[in-house]
Amino acid sequence: MAKVNYSLSTKVNTQTKKAEIYIRFSGGRDFVFRAKTGYTVSPSRFKDGVVILPRFANDEQKELVSVKKNLESLTTHLIDSWLEVDKTAIAADWLTVEVDKYRYPEKYIPAEPLEVEPLNFFDTFLHFLEIWKISDVRRKNYMVVFRSLQRFEKVQQVKSPKYRLSLDTICIDDIRKFEKFMLTEHESVIKYPKIYAAIPESRRPQPRGLNTINVNMTKLRTFINWCISEELLKKNPFKGYVDTPAVYGTPYFLTLEELNHLYYFDFSGDTELCEQRDIFVFQCMIGCRVSDLYSFTKDSIVNDAVEYIARKTKEDRPVTVRVPLNTKASAILFKYRKLPKKQLLPLIFEQWYNLNIKKIFAQAGLTRIVTVLNQTTRIEEKRPLNEIASSHLARRTFIANLYNKVKDPNQVSKLSGHKEGSKAFARYREIDEAQNKQLVSLFD
Repeated sequence: MAKVNYSLSTKVNTQTKKAEIYIRFSGGRDFVFRAKTGYTVSPSRFKDGVVILPRFANDEQKELVSVKKNLESLTTHLIDSWLEVDKTAIAADWLTVEVDKYRYPEKYIPAEPLEVEPLNFFDTFLHFLEIWKISDVRRKNYMVVFRSLQRFEKVQQVKSPKYRLSLDTICIDDIRKFEKFMLTEHESVIKYPKIYAAIPESRRPQPRGLNTINVNMTKLRTFINWCISEELLKKNPFKGYVDTPAVYGTPYFLTLEELNHLYYFDFSGDTELCEQRDIFVFQCMIGCRVSDLYSFTKDSIVNDAVEYIARKTKEDRPVTVRVPLNTKASAILFKYRKLPKKQLLPLIFEQWYNLNIKKIFAQAGLTRIVTVLNQTTRIEEKRPLNEIASSHLARRTFIANLYNKVKDPNQVSKLSGHKEGSKAFARYREIDEAQNKQLVSLFD
């Protein structure tokens, strides 16, 4: 049982003729505390730990009654506090603090939480990316839009210093201005070098095609829709905005004859090109995106098939893609079976991989002219295959050749990692139609 005892200091104030009352608190053998109470009385009015009241009512009596009541209330406060305190973590100044809490409770009232200013546009964008479950690749893509928005705001401030992108004021006019800014951002680099030095990109902004701008605007729209769902925005600034439809040319790809020519071409004089050719052919046999290719290890091979969850769709539809290994793919993996650790293929930096693909096409004589759509001008161009070859050509080669054999896009999508019902297959139907016309023309 806790005990509280009061005693009087031997030091008497020469002016007031009073001494301070001390307190001793005992909560057991290991818990003995001493502290000052801050209350003072005349030594003649204190005996055996108790305040002695005068018989007659006067100012001194009122003062002593107040001291006595405070000591009684303090005792109750200390015992109540002792019952609640964690004895295993009690501080040495516990009694001093508790006396102070009793005498000056206003000091210990929790402060009213400061009114937090609402997150500004860019803070909210970053918060959105922190809590939204997307892959690292997609998050990086969103950050490209984020930095472009930052530069857009800075460029606008050159003309109107008070301009700010704000969740409270953003409107369709801001949306349209940003779209126009992205069309000409490569020119802003020259006009405003300080802005681009402060908010740089890993690559200097190049002229953007409308398809790229549409993709970026879709990312901004996704962020805006999230703000609306979180009730951070009351009005949708995209209301009334109409984007330019995406336009894609008919996909070009390697025929099976060209793929076989590349597979058997002799690159023995250049080990690196030989290795990168093998990787490209393997990708053609699997049909995966390059981001998935770079994630493969020896553990990705399960019962003579490659198994993986496509990174681009794993947040929305985490379905395992399983592609059986054909003879060529198995031979390539066997060739590199002795790579260290779990490395499946001799991969290099993705940018170098794309450069080497162009080299192996040129050296192997895969230079036929194809018609492509310039995404910036939206005008068709004639280009040699080796100049425009890239890792994505491997994926198109896989899909197009499968689609020409099996017209069911859902069956092909199971092997390519597309979402079921993907609109991408509409482009491959165009290829099929062109080939059908050529076949029919044989009767002319």
